[in-house]
Amino acid sequence: MKPYVPLGILSISAYLEKHGFENDVFDSTFSSFNELCEHLRVNQPDVIAIYTNLMTRINVIRIIKFIRSTSALSKSKIILGGPEVRQHAEPLLNCGADFIVIGEGEETMFELCSAIRNSASFESIKGIQWKKNDTIVINDERELLKDIDALPFPNRKKVNLQKYFDTWKSAHGESSVSVSTMRGCPYTCKWCSRAVYGMSYRRRSPSLVADEIEWLQKNYSFDSIWFVDDVFTINPKWMREFASVIADRKIKIRYEIISRADRLNEEMLSLLAASGCFRIWIGAESGSQKIIDAMDRRVDVKKVREMIRRTRELGMEAGTFIMLGYPGETEEDIHETVNHLIESNPHHFTITLAYPIRGTELFEETRNDFTYVGEWETSNDRDIDFRRTYPRKYYDYAIRFVVNKVNWKIKRNVSLTQRLRFLLAYIRGEIGMRLTK
Repeated sequence: MKPYVPLGILSISAYLEKHGFENDVFDSTFSSFNELCEHLRVNQPDVIAIYTNLMTRINVIRIIKFIRSTSALSKSKIILGGPEVRQHAEPLLNCGADFIVIGEGEETMFELCSAIRNSASFESIKGIQWKKNDTIVINDERELLKDIDALPFPNRKKVNLQKYFDTWKSAHGESSVSVSTMRGCPYTCKWCSRAVYGMSYRRRSPSLVADEIEWLQKNYSFDSIWFVDDVFTINPKWMREFASVIADRKIKIRYEIISRADRLNEEMLSLLAASGCFRIWIGAESGSQKIIDAMDRRVDVKKVREMIRRTRELGMEAGTFIMLGYPGETEEDIHETVNHLIESNPHHFTITLAYPIRGTELFEETRNDFTYVGEWETSNDRDIDFRRTYPRKYYDYAIRFVVNKVNWKIKRNVSLTQRLRFLLAYIRGEIGMRLTK
């Protein structure tokens, strides 16, 4: 119950509108498949562009099949973009898509829509794959935008942002809005997909980010901002300028970010606190240095613990991410992760089971050890499993064990009943680990 608007789609919408292409955004967050179908039947758009990621691909295939089976939409061109399409371009085209947009979408969508409108050739449009006489044509890759400051703000007026705020309020008592200040990530984590931006790092100017914040505050009422960037404090110079602009303009905000321990220090933490940051998510993934090194995270687990503790000391909330089941991880590593969380004592932590995304180093390293790969149209990469140190069922218990033992140790302010629940749950998890090992 923490929804955010699709900033990528809204950025493309704003770019097209700026260049003379009127467009509507169908926001599926608060809608249904049947409502989408009716919307398409009624409006019969010339172009239907759909964002596709790992979690949405199955529904995207369903939408394509509906469009292709509906006579009223026989002339509609289907364009797919997003991180999932790079590794699945051919089957998506064979499924009925007309064009696949690889990488950033703004310039490519403008050129593609211009060509469709003018019945022009698609041969010279960079960044697309398409079919010509049943043959798949792969055009040259498009270069990444050099100046993302030139992009208009995401076209938030195209969606009902109040629905997002109301959902937040009803579930959490406060509302949040998302803002992007950068594109790309230059780090090398083996499990992370870089299908859209590659290993780039491009940043909007602090003053332009402040402009967007002021625009949001003028047009909407919300309680906090979620900066969606992979590593918010990656550039100390940018961070200093951002904090200075926020102070000079007397902008009052509460915001949360993601960062890395090696991109945090006393200065960065102080600037974050002074400019309104209330929560920092610090990537860890494991409490075992051996596993962090296997992931090519290039960070010291001791530094992670230090920065989580220091974040708390400065009055901000600390969150962290944990991944279990990475290749080579043993039970000893899992216990190191438990101790890491207890010692660092974050306010929040999330746990996921490692899975190989196509196009990543983790996928290539494990592909010869796959034990399950689902049908393409009805599964996604999260469903892929590989030969791990222990049987698959073991990790269901391991996740239960880690979550509940850590909560039993660090959550002292909960009721005795809740602490007993944590205790019993972690014991059950530990027994399950032993039985399935």
